[in-house]
Amino acid sequence: MAERDAPPGPRFGVEEEFLVVDPVTRCVVPHAAPVIARAAARLGPRVSGEITKLHVETRTDPVSSAGALLDQLTEARRVVVESAAAEGLRVVAAGTPVLPGPSVPPVTEGPRQDRGTATFRGLHDELAICALHVHVELPDRERALRVSNHLRAYLPLLIVLTANSPYWGGRDSGYASWRTMIWPRWPVGGPPPRFTSVAHYEQVVQMLLAAGATVDTGTLFWDIRPSVTHPTLEVRVADVPVTAQESVLYAALVRALVVAASEAVDRGDDGPDIPAEVLRVAYWRAARDGLAGELLDVRTGRLVPARELLAEVVRAVRPVLRAHGDEELVDAGADRLLAVGCGADRQRAAAARRGRLTDVVDFLVAQTGGGSGGDGGGGSGRVAVGLPVEESKVP
Repeated sequence: MAERDAPPGPRFGVEEEFLVVDPVTRCVVPHAAPVIARAAARLGPRVSGEITKLHVETRTDPVSSAGALLDQLTEARRVVVESAAAEGLRVVAAGTPVLPGPSVPPVTEGPRQDRGTATFRGLHDELAICALHVHVELPDRERALRVSNHLRAYLPLLIVLTANSPYWGGRDSGYASWRTMIWPRWPVGGPPPRFTSVAHYEQVVQMLLAAGATVDTGTLFWDIRPSVTHPTLEVRVADVPVTAQESVLYAALVRALVVAASEAVDRGDDGPDIPAEVLRVAYWRAARDGLAGELLDVRTGRLVPARELLAEVVRAVRPVLRAHGDEELVDAGADRLLAVGCGADRQRAAAARRGRLTDVVDFLVAQTGGGSGGDGGGGSGRVAVGLPVEESKVP
């Protein structure tokens, strides 16, 4: 079924986070504010700051089709890239900085941020990380929590699809998604609990608030959560991907999983009860090995090649993808990802060309603005809109 003929699925939207980098040193720099101000003149509320002055965040309006989502993401990336260039800066889509910036990322000012710093303290020192958040329209809170119970099983696979943070502080972490290892250190980060009802959810939230483990309900950072401000279920597990095309592939797959899980809820299926310790190990395997490795299948306890698990999941949700006109996009996107590797693979390929991490940043700069998922062989590339990355003596 062609996308234009497909009945609309639930609306969905995406938030992408980017890091601002210096074009000479390629290090992250705390100069997001002028980039945001310039981009806001064209994108309005679809661009904003984030927790630190290193970050630019963009968001889409709610849309019904993957094509419309790609249009908005492509436009937002182009505007942010051009706005950064006008300020003598660049932006990159990477889950962590390739090269270090300030030893302590400067947090944006405000009373809520001050409460966060007082609460989380040294955890704020590792906030130079970028995620991709997908919202799927699901206004029924009870249903959203039951769908979340189903989605917990797929979180390790979603990690490998977007793994794009192999470097931290100027060195290779040995992981495909080092961001995934950083984030669960927070008391309310990582996979969510399995909730039996809205009352159970609210009981847990009130306990966390009473314990001082969260500033407010907006700082419940679980990788799946009912949105605090929108009638959506929000999936937050992913590194920001290198390209907009990868973000759309991921978002379309997430929407299909939400719809399939909602249909299972209607059949009385409560979803698998995965022990937290099993999910923790599955996260670790996914973060370490990425798309080229083996995943722990949390349903069987067996190690399975990530590529095989991806194919299995796509087969399982194919009726939903077809019904919403996303089948061709997901098939093509998955084939492309399997051919070129996840973002971490391509970052390492860029580094291997000449042994320079600056080449990794240049690759990310070029791809962020409009690349289509290349293999990283270009190394010291050029920004898609024609803005050169300056040569540097930095190795």
